[in-house]
Amino acid sequence: MQCRFCKTELKQVFIDLINSPASNSFLTKEQLNEPEVFYPLKVYTCSNCFLVQVDEYKKSDAIFNNEYVYYSSYSTSWLAHAKQYVDMMIERFDLNKDSQVIEVASNDGYLLQYFKEKNIPVLGIEPTANTAKVAEEKGIKSVIDFFGVRLAETLAAKGIQADVLLGNNVLAHVPDINDFVAGMKIILKPAGVITMEFPHLMQLVENNQFDTIYHEHFSYLSFHTVKKIFEAKGLELFDVDELPTHGGSLRIYAKHKENGALKISDNVNTLLKKEEEKGLLRLDYYNNFQQKALNVKLALTSFLIKQKNAGKKVAAYGAAAKGNTLLNYCGIKNDLIDFVVDANPYKQNKFLPASHIPVVHEKYLKQLKPEYVIILPWNLKDEITKQLSYIKDWNAQFVIPIPELQLI
Repeated sequence: MQCRFCKTELKQVFIDLINSPASNSFLTKEQLNEPEVFYPLKVYTCSNCFLVQVDEYKKSDAIFNNEYVYYSSYSTSWLAHAKQYVDMMIERFDLNKDSQVIEVASNDGYLLQYFKEKNIPVLGIEPTANTAKVAEEKGIKSVIDFFGVRLAETLAAKGIQADVLLGNNVLAHVPDINDFVAGMKIILKPAGVITMEFPHLMQLVENNQFDTIYHEHFSYLSFHTVKKIFEAKGLELFDVDELPTHGGSLRIYAKHKENGALKISDNVNTLLKKEEEKGLLRLDYYNNFQQKALNVKLALTSFLIKQKNAGKKVAAYGAAAKGNTLLNYCGIKNDLIDFVVDANPYKQNKFLPASHIPVVHEKYLKQLKPEYVIILPWNLKDEITKQLSYIKDWNAQFVIPIPELQLI
């Protein structure tokens, strides 16, 4: 296996989470009696460019199809984040009715709807037809396709280019990151701006976020490595924000290297220095992550077995992809967790892959009153504990599994 960016042969294992089905391959009741396909979930660190990556065991067009169940609009905090971004970008870059905003992986229009409200022209690019349909119903024109050089050239030939090109949590999802970034160069206007948000590899390591590793995430990115990838395609990073979203993310700002109007922010060198001081440019930084994950596995499974022996009911909240990684790595099935609640109706009445835990509406939580509720999307724990504060009425407790087991 070669590095998907620099083509160096990969030998250094970052973590091996054994085998797992695709994290969003939810099952119907009928499929419970059918065989499931499991894929290796072994992650490597490139010794040359330090890109942390998994091989493309399951092709991206098989993951991002019309049965894709992730809809961005079911998190109120994520919608608030999107609206705040839109307001900031309009003010910072003086966007107006003559500007063109294009979002790659626009999902259900969760973000572009706020630009549209301000009468700023928008275009979504989204490979999953079912989520794009929801965006279209909001009046957001969407191209149903995977983004890369081919699509960028097609759109540019039609005179469609971006003043602002954005992508939230998509850069890590593309198997051919070189083609993806090269496409951004093509579709960006000469004075245009790119912003991309993605989970920060440094936060993943520092906070033991191994559950954010799954087959949809082909790459795990540091600022150093992203800078190299963009520079290789003629794009320059001129600013960066450190964000709290998804347990710690980066928002990078890029421009054409030829565009001298946008000056390089001090934030760029500050973050490069921080990563270097933390050790992200040394291979030994990436050692011992396997043991950190094992510690979580032992703590969580021991806790669940103890509660089962005591006759306690345990439920979970949030049928998130990261939750499936956690459950499947820990070997947890529906005999230890009774059900998982999720607000997304497209996930309800289905079953989690491999663990076969049923996904249900929130009303079941109030009816069955479990003693413990495990918050699987721990990055939304503040939103969820507030939303479900009523479980305290029957003296239930929340369980946060990452970065270490915590009861609240």
